[in-house]
Amino acid sequence: MDEGEPPVVRPTARVLLLDPSDRVLLFLARDPDDPDHPFWYPPGGGLEDGESVEVAARREVLEETGLEVELGPLIGVRRHVASFAGRTVDVRETWFLARTSTSYVDTAGFTPLEAATIQEHRWWTLDELEATTDPLTPRALAALVRDLLRDGPPPTPLVLDV
Repeated sequence: MDEGEPPVVRPTARVLLLDPSDRVLLFLARDPDDPDHPFWYPPGGGLEDGESVEVAARREVLEETGLEVELGPLIGVRRHVASFAGRTVDVRETWFLARTSTSYVDTAGFTPLEAATIQEHRWWTLDELEATTDPLTPRALAALVRDLLRDGPPPTPLVLDV
């Protein structure tokens, strides 16, 4: 990419997925261009042409977990510019809350890029999120989960940190 070239805008849906034990599903990814800095993030991905953010959120969860979920409320928005796999993108995320009745995850629907860059998945308890030194996306994910479990969804979507 040329230095002066602007990042590609990427509308994205994310789902904070809770299992019956209030654990949060996260994936561990490593950028092939920066493998020494892995990070954990929830299911989700870019919108396809003509797709609403709600449809994208459900599709992404199905592809990445094998689970069909009913979306809960819109809980936040997040914007950040990042480089991943040699591409710089202006990511504009819409975050939903959802629950699942199982903790079973089937990653057979991963795209080739996901299969190459996602190293593992894990259901995290709130205590584990609060105690970890691993990079979480967003950084204040533990506080977000704590507030959601304690207070329920916010009355208006939050602006989430990077």
